[in-house]
Amino acid sequence: RSAEDLYSNGLRALQAKAYDEAAQLFHLAADRGHALAQHNYAMCNNRGMGVPLDFAQAARYSQLAADQGLVQAQTLLAQSYLFGEGNAQDDAKAAHYYGLAADQGLANAQHSYGFLVARGRGVPQDDAKAARYYRLAAD
Repeated sequence: RSAEDLYSNGLRALQAKAYDEAAQLFHLAADRGHALAQHNYAMCNNRGMGVPLDFAQAARYSQLAADQGLVQAQTLLAQSYLFGEGNAQDDAKAAHYYGLAADQGLANAQHSYGFLVARGRGVPQDDAKAARYYRLAAD
């Protein structure tokens, strides 16, 4: 089956609350390079849905999807760096990935990036820039 078929079947299993099957299908599609499946498999690992809770595995698959430009994965990866879940805590990498997602228009990433900029965590402190990102998130 194609990665897209595996992913679609994984979504159906997820909707049916068949979490073990969904995680398995997302994993198969993820290993074939499907960005949304990589993100969904990361989320399964991040939440312990159908697989044991595994922040390191979640971070690995988030990185794969983030590298393909998937905004949701960039945000999850940023979170893993910010809180040190699955990756070593690193404010600069958290700011980098939140910034990528923020610049693609994701409101929660804009807010989180603004927070980091306002506090100078991982990026130079800049009140005006932080305010711009907070305004973007609010709009």
